[in-house]
Amino acid sequence: MLLFQAVKAQTSARPGPSANAANTNRSKTTVSKQGWRPLFNGRDLTGWKHVGKGGMLIEDGMIRGKGGMGLLYYTKEKFGNCTIRVVYKMQKENSNAGVFIRIPIEPHEEWMPVFYGYEVQIDNHPETSNEDDYHVTGTLYSLTKPLAKPGKPGPEWNTMEITLDGPRTIVTVNGRKVTDYKEGDPVPARKFDFEPHHGRRPDAGYIGLQNHGENDVVYFREVAVKPLHKK
Repeated sequence: MLLFQAVKAQTSARPGPSANAANTNRSKTTVSKQGWRPLFNGRDLTGWKHVGKGGMLIEDGMIRGKGGMGLLYYTKEKFGNCTIRVVYKMQKENSNAGVFIRIPIEPHEEWMPVFYGYEVQIDNHPETSNEDDYHVTGTLYSLTKPLAKPGKPGPEWNTMEITLDGPRTIVTVNGRKVTDYKEGDPVPARKFDFEPHHGRRPDAGYIGLQNHGENDVVYFREVAVKPLHKK
């Protein structure tokens, strides 16, 4: 697709911040003993920027969306060869949101990441929107079929870990693997016009949190990253 080629061209022309999570932003952050570096400080949205409709705010030390559809993305660097940990809960028994990864260039509106990044879905009951298992929590939205469905309903807490290992993406939810995808693996045909376009994503890209709509509130209390140490 010409638009996809244009995004790739912009990515090559604009390398952006460092793609290695191990080598950036060390000076003013606290790294845990386990190697996790927080991207959200629990107080404000320093380092983050919102695009699209609605917005994100801080409530009781957590990020939550209002309105939508929009995206809160981390501005300071691109991420690759790392694990991203997101701890979240749904306000209701089920709510819709997502964690975006491999966004090729800095987003200026909410749809480019949808079409040219990957959304790691948060939605335990996609059938209520006439969607199938390829749209359930922990999948790459519309692209991968879940290996398990371990998402907990609201208001229970969930821990999602997304490992970016070169062209490979592994997602676990509450300690169980849901997705193990490598660029070039077969994917189903697009079913809806709001699903992502097919094509290779970069090994490193921007990440973001989606606010999906006024009636879909998800709370995020932790967003952290740890470099991937290869043997």
